[in-house]
This record gives sequence, structure tokens and C-alpha cells, in this order.
Amino acid sequence: MDFWIMIEKMLEGFEKTCAIFFLTLLFSLPLGMIITLLSKSKLKIVSGITRFVISVLRGTPLMLQLIAVTYGPYYLFHISVSREKLIPVVIAFSINYAAYFAEIYRSGIESMPVGQYEAAAVLGYSKPKTFMKIILPQVIRRILPSATNEIVTLVKDTSLAFTVSYQEMFTIGKQIANSQTSFVPFVVAGIFYYVFNALVSFIMRRVEKSMSYYKM
Repeated sequence: MDFWIMIEKMLEGFEKTCAIFFLTLLFSLPLGMIITLLSKSKLKIVSGITRFVISVLRGTPLMLQLIAVTYGPYYLFHISVSREKLIPVVIAFSINYAAYFAEIYRSGIESMPVGQYEAAAVLGYSKPKTFMKIILPQVIRRILPSATNEIVTLVKDTSLAFTVSYQEMFTIGKQIANSQTSFVPFVVAGIFYYVFNALVSFIMRRVEKSMSYYKM
């Protein structure tokens, strides 16, 4: 296979890799906050179930969750597997990463001094307004380094979509490598992942710097 034809096919797969990445962030970031708030619910049954779900999602492989979401409906309810594999892939990724983001949010919220809540109450702020206007902006600043690590990991984890035969970049690279008996497609895929990761890391560093209290 001509080198540039291979690059063209890899780029087609890269578009799908980007789709997994951005859609996962779009859904998992807000879902993680919802899960965090549920885990801190005063209703013991709600918080208990939520924490159990978090432990299951964090304690089992993402690969297993991908298989469960993609093929589980067929085995459990005899519902045909969707031809558009992007949907179950994004669902599995979003739920998995929401569990990790939920723990990051929780640690950030719990690190806030109680005095800030008390001061806001004295000033007449309601609890929702206190959280949105005072607590959340500070939490975001504190959790950015941890969130950045998860986002960088997500770039690499997109390759796990090959488990359910979704034609993202790694899957295409693997197919080309097998057909050509060559390691070059894996090298090309590695370069794509590295550049994508470097770009994401650069953007997140800029975001962290822009939100830092202490600017040089």
C-alpha cells in the first residue's frame, strides 16, 4: 500500500478517534458533576447506590464496559446490536470517565474550607448560589491538574474502541499492519496519538495558567 494512501486511511480513522474524545468530554464532564452531587446526597440510599456504581465503574476494565454496553442488550433482551458503533462506544466511555471525574469533583469540593459556606450564608447567599458563584469556580481551579491527567489518558484510551470493532484510528492501523505485514502503521498511529496528546496537554496548560491565582 502506498504510504500516502495509508495516511489518508489513518486520517479517516483519526476523525472517529476525535469524535470519541470530544463526545466523551461533552457528556462525561457534566455527568460527573451530577454523580458527585448524588454521592453527597443526604438520602443514604441515593448516596450509597451512587458510590457503589462509582466503585464498579472504576473497579472494572473500560474494555469490559465497552463490550457490556455494545453487546449486553443483545444477550439480555435480544435487541440487535447497533450498526452505528459510535453510540455504544460514547455511552461506555462517558459513563466510565464520569465516574473518574466525579471523584475528582468530590475531592475538590471537600477541600473547600467550611468558612466559605458560613461567610456566604451570613451574606444571604442561598446554598445553590453559594455553590455556583463561590465554590464551583474555586473547585475548577483546584481540580484542573487532576482533570488534565484524565483527559490526556482519554486520548490514549480511545484506542480501546477496537474491542467492539469500531473503525477508529488504531483499528485501521491494526488492519493495515496485518494486511501488509508491516509495523509502520503502528508507528504512524503512535505519532498521531503523541501529537494529539501534546496538543491537548498544551491547551490544558494554557487553561490552567489562565485560571491561576498567581500569574507571572
